[in-house]
Amino acid sequence: MEFTTELYMDDNASSTGPEQRAAPRFISLIRAAKLVCGQGEFVCVIRDVSATGVSVRTFHRLPTDAAIALELQNGETYELELVRSEGFEASYRFVTPIAVEQLIQEDWGYPKRQLRLNIMLPLVVSALTGRGKAVTLNVSQQGARIECDHVFSIDQRVTISCDQLPDIRCTVRWRKDANYGLVFEDTFTLADFAKLAAKVQCPALLQDQR
Repeated sequence: MEFTTELYMDDNASSTGPEQRAAPRFISLIRAAKLVCGQGEFVCVIRDVSATGVSVRTFHRLPTDAAIALELQNGETYELELVRSEGFEASYRFVTPIAVEQLIQEDWGYPKRQLRLNIMLPLVVSALTGRGKAVTLNVSQQGARIECDHVFSIDQRVTISCDQLPDIRCTVRWRKDANYGLVFEDTFTLADFAKLAAKVQCPALLQDQR
């Protein structure tokens, strides 16, 4: 689920003097994205953005890697430098200033899709016709792409099991060779998806939850 509201403040808006920002700013930009670093890929929500920086909020402690990037749902990536952080919120500076309109519009070269995390998890996929070992290639709130050594049919109902996850009932939506696209019967909220991603990649980020 995505909700985006944009309110533009130009250099002559209600702030003046030292309160005035050097770069025009878009505020109330509520959009899911991910922070990518050596610790993994973590869900965040973009709060506001300018040509020089961005503020985000996560659903757990912030990743601590110095080398970090912001990746949008369409795959566009922006290298970041941490400016300040407090709790689950952080402000970053873009290593290279960006065209704000391009980030806001988030152009797509293919049909729009939900935020996906490139997480590899060993799974067991089971159905009435048998079971097989698999690994996730990416995961979203609504489904997953997996590679499996067992043959399942399109529209077949299966269950995926993993040590880090509860059993999840799915439907096979597509198949290509050993790759399968699964749709979850019960989808994750953005917050639960974010916490799940932290749990399987860097559990320490879930300490001291608020």
